[in-house]
Amino acid sequence: MSDFIAAQDRALLERHGLASFEALWALKLEAVDEPNTERGGWSTVYRLELDERAFYLKRQSNHLTHSLLRPFGEPTFAREFRNIRRYSQLAIPALQAAFFGQRKLPGERRAVLLTRALDGWSDLAHWLEHWPTLERPKRSAILRACGELARRLHQAGQVHGCFYPKHIFLREQGGDVEAQLIDLEKTRPLVLGRRDRIRDLEPLLRRARVWSEAEVRELLTAYLGAAADLDVWSRQLGARQRDKEAR
Repeated sequence: MSDFIAAQDRALLERHGLASFEALWALKLEAVDEPNTERGGWSTVYRLELDERAFYLKRQSNHLTHSLLRPFGEPTFAREFRNIRRYSQLAIPALQAAFFGQRKLPGERRAVLLTRALDGWSDLAHWLEHWPTLERPKRSAILRACGELARRLHQAGQVHGCFYPKHIFLREQGGDVEAQLIDLEKTRPLVLGRRDRIRDLEPLLRRARVWSEAEVRELLTAYLGAAADLDVWSRQLGARQRDKEAR
């Protein structure tokens, strides 16, 4: 079975004897959190450090997702890996894969996904916790980075599906802020225009209540452009938020 190995990581993995599915599956590591057992199987995440480079190794067994195209299911990592590759092709800033492979065994479906760690980056949830103490220029840079990330995502015809603060990672670079996405499992094509865009953006605003109305408009300006009708978008996002909360 053909496995994916990123060209820039192959030599490092080979040097440590980890350039195969079997080696990564057998590697003894301590999990960074409790196994996910929601889908009947299990899925676990480990941190792997090799020559001062860090990765996250994710392994799963019978942890499947089902769709019309794959009614018998497939490992959730297979879907996430496809989306990682799609984001890369569409130039949407997101986490990067170093290795992916899957195996079918009697009564078991296994998958391994190795991604590069985002050391030096912090998720938006971290910044929201400290929002009242941030200086105004840094707040504006973060809002702008998030709005521009959402614009690139939707202009590329994709809906993230979990556009939450914990899935948006930020890094300061020379006074600017860069942003990228993780957790791409629920990504799908954007097909319903503004309706899809509103549905993708609203969960972020619902979880970022520390933002003032003016700050939300600042994010929307970065997302839509200065000439956009911000009042219409603000009303539609507010209506969506009230509907979700009422449920």
